[in-house]
Amino acid sequence: MQLGVNVPNFGPGTTPGVLGEWARLVEGLGFDLLMVSDHVAVTPDVAARYPEPFHEPFTTLSWLAGITTRVRLGTTVLVLPYRHPLLVARMAANLNALSGGRLVLGVGVGWARQEFEALGVPFGARGRLTDEHLVALRKAWSEEDGGYGGDGGRTAPIPVWVGGNSEAGIRRAIEFGDAWHPLRGTIPWMRSVVTNHPLPAFAPRIALRLTTAPVTDPERLAGTGTLEQILDDLDQLERLGADTVVLDPYHGDPEETRRPQEAWRALTAVATHRKTTS
Repeated sequence: MQLGVNVPNFGPGTTPGVLGEWARLVEGLGFDLLMVSDHVAVTPDVAARYPEPFHEPFTTLSWLAGITTRVRLGTTVLVLPYRHPLLVARMAANLNALSGGRLVLGVGVGWARQEFEALGVPFGARGRLTDEHLVALRKAWSEEDGGYGGDGGRTAPIPVWVGGNSEAGIRRAIEFGDAWHPLRGTIPWMRSVVTNHPLPAFAPRIALRLTTAPVTDPERLAGTGTLEQILDDLDQLERLGADTVVLDPYHGDPEETRRPQEAWRALTAVATHRKTTS
């Protein structure tokens, strides 16, 4: 099972220098995947949790591709209805080609009603639009036979991970995706979904919150608790068939982006202990 990291690409502490440090840490610790988030118009509902500066994901990943060599790069998740699908198809294929086939395209329907309004996209149609855009993406890539990437199809196909914790999101992953990419769930809930649905693959994003004392809440999110609890969560997810698990050290307070050292310590602990026990 591979491990990834959701790197904050937003907030008052996210300078280019800090983003570069994040990339070097993630790759240097041996993680397999670096992912970033997506918002286009930072409307008040978005800014409450993900304030400016918000670095656009394709631009950010293209820059990070140039300062990394091995780690895969991805979106968790690109809000698919925000952009024309042919634009997404070209940007994704170009980034995949220029990075040597390292892109993972995680997609979702979005949640920020004010942002949809600012972009002129009907909020109530976001599910239908996401389905249509997924079909259009696949069609564009197949018809161009790799031409969208500009390398004659020499790079690997782009894996599409479909996010969403709802039944609609699970259905969309089964119908259109290469993997189901749930965000921040409990182990029992994820086990239930994996057991009862014919998923194409399973690549969850879980929290990463390291505590000194065990978390005993029965609704404890996977990835929260002592190092022993977190490592056990990872083992359980591997036994459930997870191909990749993405660790998300951001917990909703934008001021966290000014002090990434706490997240870096937690990631270092997980990476070190996974290596010694593997």
